[in-house]
Amino acid sequence: MIPTTINFVDKFNLVRAHWSPKIIAQMNDYQFKIAKIQGEFVWHSHSETDEAFIVIHGRMQIELRETRLHLEAGEMCVIPKGLEHKPVTTQECHILLIEPAGTINTGDTDGEMTITETDWI
Repeated sequence: MIPTTINFVDKFNLVRAHWSPKIIAQMNDYQFKIAKIQGEFVWHSHSETDEAFIVIHGRMQIELRETRLHLEAGEMCVIPKGLEHKPVTTQECHILLIEPAGTINTGDTDGEMTITETDWI
């Protein structure tokens, strides 16, 4: 396979819905997913894997049971496996997620926001 460049702006322009991650690349067993987020997600955890959040545009918070993390564009954090968290943002935010292939967006919590198959764009 011949490597290609990936333009974040072009890829984000293809994302239509909030909280609907899309795969833009894969490296070994890890996928790079982008998402537009706004409002509140659900409390959830990933018992089998850590999850990396990178803010490309905007700002967001990640609520933890005992504190809240604030992330601005150009910042990132890694949520350790098993740690319950809830992403929140008041305005649209563009994020990059890095996680193992097959990771369900709501982790161990099923509900209306659960996406079982993530599309490539």
